[in-house]
Amino acid sequence: MVVDASQAHSAAGQEPAPVIEGRSRRGPAAWVAMYHSVSDHGDDPFNITVSAARLARQLAWLRGRGLRGVSMRDLLAARAQGQERGLVGLTFDDGYADFVTTALPVLRHWECGATVFVVAGRLGGHNDWEMSGPRKRLLAADDIRRLVALGVEVASHGLTHCDLTRVPDDVLRAEVHGSRILLAELTGLEIRGFCYPYGRFDARVGAAVHHAGYRYACAVDPGPGDAGDLALPRIHIGEADTGVRLEVKRRLARARGRAVEAP
Repeated sequence: MVVDASQAHSAAGQEPAPVIEGRSRRGPAAWVAMYHSVSDHGDDPFNITVSAARLARQLAWLRGRGLRGVSMRDLLAARAQGQERGLVGLTFDDGYADFVTTALPVLRHWECGATVFVVAGRLGGHNDWEMSGPRKRLLAADDIRRLVALGVEVASHGLTHCDLTRVPDDVLRAEVHGSRILLAELTGLEIRGFCYPYGRFDARVGAAVHHAGYRYACAVDPGPGDAGDLALPRIHIGEADTGVRLEVKRRLARARGRAVEAP
Protein backbone atom coordinates (compact mmCIF):
# COMPACT_ATOMS: atom_id res chain seq x y z
CA MET A 1 0.00 0.00 0.00
CA VAL A 2 1.37 3.39 -1.03
CA VAL A 3 0.17 6.47 0.82
CA ASP A 4 0.58 9.98 -0.56
CA ALA A 5 3.11 11.69 1.68
CA SER A 6 1.24 14.99 1.32
CA GLN A 7 -1.47 13.52 3.60
CA ALA A 8 0.94 12.73 6.41
CA HIS A 9 0.81 15.94 8.44
CA SER A 10 -2.97 16.28 8.39
CA ALA A 11 -3.57 12.66 9.43
CA ALA A 12 -0.71 12.07 11.85
CA GLY A 13 -0.13 15.46 13.43
CA GLN A 14 0.39 19.05 12.32
CA GLU A 15 3.87 20.24 11.47
CA PRO A 16 6.93 18.00 11.66
CA ALA A 17 8.27 17.89 15.19
CA PRO A 18 11.62 19.64 15.46
CA VAL A 19 14.68 17.80 16.62
CA ILE A 20 14.82 19.18 20.13
CA GLU A 21 17.93 21.11 21.04
CA GLY A 22 20.01 20.53 24.15
CA ARG A 23 19.92 17.47 26.34
CA SER A 24 17.10 15.73 24.48
CA ARG A 25 19.25 15.52 21.35
CA ARG A 26 21.54 13.14 23.18
CA GLY A 27 20.99 9.44 23.65
CA PRO A 28 18.94 8.46 26.69
CA ALA A 29 20.97 8.07 29.87
CA ALA A 30 18.91 4.99 30.69
CA TRP A 31 19.31 1.54 29.20
CA VAL A 32 16.97 0.69 26.30
CA ALA A 33 16.41 -3.04 25.78
CA MET A 34 15.38 -4.52 22.43
CA TYR A 35 13.13 -7.58 22.36
CA HIS A 36 11.18 -9.19 19.54
CA SER A 37 9.03 -12.31 20.01
CA VAL A 38 8.10 -13.88 23.35
CA SER A 39 7.12 -17.53 23.02
CA ASP A 40 8.33 -21.06 23.69
CA HIS A 41 9.08 -21.71 20.01
CA GLY A 42 12.34 -23.68 19.79
CA ASP A 43 13.19 -22.78 16.18
CA ASP A 44 14.96 -19.41 16.51
CA PRO A 45 17.68 -18.99 13.84
CA PHE A 46 17.75 -15.18 14.17
CA ASN A 47 17.88 -15.08 17.99
CA ILE A 48 14.69 -13.03 18.23
CA THR A 49 12.69 -15.22 20.61
CA VAL A 50 12.63 -15.14 24.41
CA SER A 51 10.51 -17.59 26.39
CA ALA A 52 7.94 -16.32 28.86
CA ALA A 53 9.91 -17.92 31.69
CA ARG A 54 13.13 -16.20 30.62
CA LEU A 55 11.39 -12.83 30.25
CA ALA A 56 9.97 -13.22 33.76
CA ARG A 57 13.43 -13.94 35.18
CA GLN A 58 14.90 -10.96 33.31
CA LEU A 59 12.22 -8.59 34.63
CA ALA A 60 12.65 -10.02 38.12
CA TRP A 61 16.38 -9.31 37.81
CA LEU A 62 15.63 -5.70 36.87
CA ARG A 63 13.17 -5.16 39.69
CA GLY A 64 15.54 -6.78 42.16
CA ARG A 65 18.06 -4.06 41.34
CA GLY A 66 15.63 -1.21 41.74
CA LEU A 67 14.98 -0.88 37.99
CA ARG A 68 11.64 -0.71 36.22
CA GLY A 69 10.83 -1.24 32.57
CA VAL A 70 8.82 1.49 30.86
CA SER A 71 7.77 2.56 27.37
CA MET A 72 9.93 4.88 25.32
CA ARG A 73 7.20 7.50 25.66
CA ASP A 74 7.47 7.37 29.45
CA LEU A 75 11.26 7.09 29.46
CA LEU A 76 11.72 10.21 27.35
CA ALA A 77 9.11 12.12 29.33
CA ALA A 78 10.98 11.22 32.53
CA ARG A 79 14.28 12.20 30.94
CA ALA A 80 12.89 15.61 30.05
CA GLN A 81 12.27 16.12 33.77
CA GLY A 82 15.65 14.69 34.79
CA GLN A 83 13.87 11.72 36.40
CA GLU A 84 15.02 8.79 34.26
CA ARG A 85 17.16 7.24 37.00
CA GLY A 86 16.04 3.66 37.70
CA LEU A 87 14.11 3.34 34.42
CA VAL A 88 14.80 0.93 31.57
CA GLY A 89 13.16 1.33 28.17
CA LEU A 90 11.54 -1.92 26.99
CA THR A 91 10.93 -2.17 23.24
CA PHE A 92 9.46 -5.05 21.23
CA ASP A 93 10.13 -4.97 17.49
CA ASP A 94 7.92 -6.30 14.66
CA GLY A 95 4.64 -6.46 16.61
CA TYR A 96 4.31 -10.21 17.05
CA ALA A 97 0.91 -11.44 18.20
CA ASP A 98 2.57 -13.26 21.09
CA PHE A 99 3.12 -9.86 22.72
CA VAL A 100 -0.55 -9.89 23.73
CA THR A 101 -0.81 -13.56 24.65
CA THR A 102 2.58 -14.13 26.25
CA ALA A 103 4.64 -10.99 26.91
CA LEU A 104 1.91 -8.70 28.22
CA PRO A 105 0.87 -10.88 31.18
CA VAL A 106 4.53 -11.08 32.30
CA LEU A 107 5.01 -7.34 31.93
CA ARG A 108 1.89 -6.59 33.93
CA HIS A 109 2.90 -9.02 36.66
CA TRP A 110 6.18 -7.13 37.12
CA GLU A 111 4.44 -3.74 36.70
CA CYS A 112 6.46 -2.84 33.62
CA GLY A 113 5.49 -0.85 30.56
CA ALA A 114 6.72 -1.24 26.99
CA THR A 115 6.69 0.11 23.46
CA VAL A 116 5.64 -2.16 20.59
CA PHE A 117 6.94 -1.24 17.14
CA VAL A 118 4.44 -2.64 14.62
CA VAL A 119 4.74 -3.20 10.88
CA ALA A 120 1.68 -1.19 9.91
CA GLY A 121 1.17 -2.64 6.44
CA ARG A 122 1.16 -6.26 7.62
CA LEU A 123 -1.34 -6.18 10.49
CA GLY A 124 -2.79 -9.63 11.09
CA GLY A 125 -0.24 -11.16 8.72
CA HIS A 126 3.04 -12.95 9.30
CA ASN A 127 6.75 -12.10 9.33
CA ASP A 128 7.15 -13.04 5.68
CA TRP A 129 9.96 -10.52 5.18
CA GLU A 130 12.15 -13.32 6.55
CA MET A 131 13.24 -15.76 3.84
CA SER A 132 13.73 -18.57 6.37
CA GLY A 133 12.86 -19.40 9.95
CA PRO A 134 9.46 -19.90 11.57
CA ARG A 135 6.42 -17.95 10.46
CA LYS A 136 4.95 -15.96 13.33
CA ARG A 137 1.62 -14.18 13.38
CA LEU A 138 1.62 -10.40 13.76
CA LEU A 139 -0.71 -8.23 15.80
CA ALA A 140 -4.07 -7.46 14.18
CA ALA A 141 -5.92 -4.16 14.37
CA ASP A 142 -8.07 -5.30 17.30
CA ASP A 143 -4.95 -6.38 19.19
CA ILE A 144 -3.46 -2.93 18.76
CA ARG A 145 -6.61 -1.19 19.96
CA ARG A 146 -6.55 -3.42 23.04
CA LEU A 147 -2.92 -2.57 23.75
CA VAL A 148 -3.60 1.16 23.46
CA ALA A 149 -6.54 0.81 25.86
CA LEU A 150 -4.19 -0.88 28.35
CA GLY A 151 -1.67 1.96 28.09
CA VAL A 152 0.95 0.19 25.95
CA GLU A 153 2.70 2.55 23.55
CA VAL A 154 2.28 1.57 19.90
CA ALA A 155 4.81 3.00 17.46
CA SER A 156 5.85 2.43 13.85
CA HIS A 157 8.25 -0.07 12.32
CA GLY A 158 7.40 1.00 8.78
CA LEU A 159 4.82 -0.44 6.39
CA THR A 160 6.50 -3.64 5.18
CA HIS A 161 9.75 -4.10 7.17
CA CYS A 162 12.11 -3.28 4.31
CA ASP A 163 15.64 -1.88 4.45
CA LEU A 164 14.88 1.83 4.13
CA THR A 165 18.41 2.67 3.02
CA ARG A 166 17.85 0.69 -0.20
CA VAL A 167 14.46 1.98 -1.37
CA PRO A 168 13.67 4.94 -3.67
CA ASP A 169 12.33 8.17 -2.24
CA ASP A 170 8.65 7.49 -2.96
CA VAL A 171 8.77 4.13 -1.18
CA LEU A 172 10.67 5.68 1.72
CA ARG A 173 7.96 8.33 2.10
CA ALA A 174 5.24 5.68 2.07
CA GLU A 175 7.06 3.52 4.63
CA VAL A 176 7.72 6.39 7.03
CA HIS A 177 4.77 8.77 6.51
CA GLY A 178 2.25 6.13 5.51
CA SER A 179 2.79 3.91 8.52
CA ARG A 180 2.33 6.88 10.84
CA ILE A 181 -0.94 7.80 9.16
CA LEU A 182 -2.32 4.26 9.38
CA LEU A 183 -1.43 3.84 13.04
CA ALA A 184 -2.75 7.29 13.97
CA GLU A 185 -6.07 6.47 12.32
CA LEU A 186 -6.20 3.07 14.01
CA THR A 187 -5.35 4.25 17.51
CA GLY A 188 -6.71 7.79 17.49
CA LEU A 189 -3.39 8.92 18.97
CA GLU A 190 -0.31 10.77 17.82
CA ILE A 191 2.34 8.22 16.83
CA ARG A 192 5.52 9.55 18.38
CA GLY A 193 8.05 6.79 17.73
CA PHE A 194 9.67 5.02 14.80
CA CYS A 195 12.00 2.03 14.69
CA TYR A 196 14.33 1.50 11.72
CA PRO A 197 13.85 -1.98 10.22
CA TYR A 198 17.02 -4.05 10.71
CA GLY A 199 18.39 -1.04 12.61
CA ARG A 200 19.58 0.46 9.31
CA PHE A 201 19.37 4.13 8.51
CA ASP A 202 21.37 6.95 6.95
CA ALA A 203 21.05 10.71 6.62
CA ARG A 204 18.29 10.44 3.98
CA VAL A 205 16.23 8.01 6.08
CA GLY A 206 16.74 10.06 9.23
CA ALA A 207 15.56 13.18 7.41
CA ALA A 208 12.42 11.38 6.22
CA VAL A 209 11.63 10.29 9.78
CA HIS A 210 12.16 13.86 11.03
CA HIS A 211 9.94 15.40 8.36
CA ALA A 212 7.20 12.83 9.01
CA GLY A 213 6.81 14.33 12.48
CA TYR A 214 8.14 11.57 14.71
CA ARG A 215 9.46 12.68 18.09
CA TYR A 216 12.02 9.88 18.41
CA ALA A 217 13.39 6.88 16.53
CA CYS A 218 15.17 3.75 17.73
CA ALA A 219 18.16 2.17 16.06
CA VAL A 220 20.48 -0.54 17.35
CA ASP A 221 24.04 0.77 17.45
CA PRO A 222 24.03 4.09 15.58
CA GLY A 223 27.53 5.15 16.58
CA PRO A 224 28.63 8.28 18.47
CA GLY A 225 28.30 10.58 15.47
CA ASP A 226 24.60 9.78 15.10
CA ALA A 227 23.46 10.24 18.71
CA GLY A 228 20.15 12.03 19.09
CA ASP A 229 16.46 11.43 19.59
CA LEU A 230 16.15 10.17 16.00
CA ALA A 231 18.89 7.57 16.50
CA LEU A 232 18.45 6.17 19.99
CA PRO A 233 20.71 3.17 20.70
CA ARG A 234 19.39 -0.08 22.14
CA ILE A 235 20.82 -3.36 23.40
CA HIS A 236 19.48 -6.69 22.16
CA ILE A 237 18.14 -9.08 24.79
CA GLY A 238 17.84 -12.79 24.01
CA GLU A 239 17.05 -16.13 25.58
CA ALA A 240 20.66 -16.62 26.66
CA ASP A 241 20.70 -13.44 28.74
CA THR A 242 20.85 -14.57 32.34
CA GLY A 243 21.74 -12.32 35.25
CA VAL A 244 25.47 -12.23 34.55
CA ARG A 245 24.97 -11.31 30.91
CA LEU A 246 22.34 -8.71 31.81
CA GLU A 247 24.79 -7.05 34.19
CA VAL A 248 27.39 -6.86 31.41
CA LYS A 249 24.82 -5.34 29.07
CA ARG A 250 23.71 -2.86 31.71
CA ARG A 251 27.31 -1.70 32.15
CA LEU A 252 27.69 -1.47 28.37
CA ALA A 253 24.60 0.73 28.20
CA ARG A 254 25.92 2.97 30.99
CA ALA A 255 29.31 3.29 29.27
CA ARG A 256 27.60 4.15 25.99
CA GLY A 257 25.48 6.76 27.77
CA ARG A 258 28.55 8.38 29.32
CA ALA A 259 30.24 8.48 25.92
CA VAL A 260 27.20 10.18 24.40
CA GLU A 261 26.97 12.73 27.21
CA ALA A 262 30.67 13.63 26.94
CA PRO A 263 31.26 17.09 25.39
